[in-house]
Amino acid sequence: MTEGRQVVLVLLGVLQLLRLPFAAPQSFIGINYGDVADNLPPPSSTARLIQSTTISKVRLYGTDPTVVSAFAGTGISLLLGAANGDIPNLASSPAAAAAWVAAHIPSTSPSVSTVSVGNEVLFADDASLAAQLVPAMQNLHDALPPNSSVKVSTVHAMDVLASSDPPSSGAFKPELSAALDPLLAFLSKTGSPFLINPYPYFAYLSDPRPETLAFCLFQPNAGRPDAGSGLTYTNMFDAMVDAVRAALDAKGYKDVDIVVAETGWPHKGDADEAGATVENAGAFASGLVSHLRSLAGTPRAPGKSVDTYIFAVYDEDLKPGKGSERYFGLFQTSLTETYPTGLLRNGTAGLGPAMAPSLAPTSVPPPPPALPTPQGTPAQSGSAAVAGPSGVCSPGTATAKCSRHNAAESSRTFSVPTIIAGFLFTALQMLI
Repeated sequence: MTEGRQVVLVLLGVLQLLRLPFAAPQSFIGINYGDVADNLPPPSSTARLIQSTTISKVRLYGTDPTVVSAFAGTGISLLLGAANGDIPNLASSPAAAAAWVAAHIPSTSPSVSTVSVGNEVLFADDASLAAQLVPAMQNLHDALPPNSSVKVSTVHAMDVLASSDPPSSGAFKPELSAALDPLLAFLSKTGSPFLINPYPYFAYLSDPRPETLAFCLFQPNAGRPDAGSGLTYTNMFDAMVDAVRAALDAKGYKDVDIVVAETGWPHKGDADEAGATVENAGAFASGLVSHLRSLAGTPRAPGKSVDTYIFAVYDEDLKPGKGSERYFGLFQTSLTETYPTGLLRNGTAGLGPAMAPSLAPTSVPPPPPALPTPQGTPAQSGSAAVAGPSGVCSPGTATAKCSRHNAAESSRTFSVPTIIAGFLFTALQMLI
């Protein structure tokens, strides 16, 4: 083989490596598809939108057959939800569980990875559901076909933890042990994951200091040492996940994997909701995606990214509660990105019309007036247990320092490989 041909083959290999991170789906990145809105695109359009990204799995909060069938043939796996209201019937009747499986889990496509029995059941208004949760999960599991790969679990709020700061102190609330102990035993026996909803945004709301924001947004910070483990944390996401890991380990369930069922950052909110801005939401999403793609894992469990479902595909304009609850969408109903995330394949612009001009500031604005300390948000009131260390951003501001993962930088995620690829292509032409 001539030297020129060897160089050509090497350059072609480099080109292929450059393509991989930006085109291939990543098994550890998922997204939540909520529907509490009256302006959403058809499910078929949403399925095509998600196919244009590197997202490989979708969490649904129900089993709408139109939505489920829209993902047939896409290669995207689904996490389905059985409603809290279904739990009593599923718990009391194996026949009802068998009927649920037959009606809602497709025999071929799309594939279903997991069924979540209820959502944050241990804090539901109906306290009787907690005792019925594991029987419902067991009946559903028993109703699955032999050798089924579908896992049965349930989603928890961070409220299940009594302690989470530092992460090594993570421990479940003792008063939940009657419900949690049999649940954890079931997960271990069936090889099912522990599903958790860690929201760094709500942790920031409870402590909106400048030093907390950078820690929550994956931005440069001094790090936070955990004296109990000797580990140092550089972001709130890892700290929250490892607090759950510590709680599971303390219970003797090191074999139970963690799956992040929800995490996200709102791009808009009420006047008293510090940090709910487009700039911060973009920084969180792009920082999270980059962190997951690094395969760094967490300090307590390095080398493997935790499967993570980002919240959410769209804004949901009919959601009750604080304003931020309605503005978590990574995409607009026009099928374009709300802000750059690095999720679109090879830097495509989505399926809709061109995006609006960059939302990143071109100059440093003056500091805003001090905001009052926000009140906790009921949806995730317990997820503020972990408080972050040093940072560089003031609550709600979008200075040059605060917008490290701004629109221009996210665009460079794709533009730099494109430039390199162009250079290599020119070199190839010269050699050939």
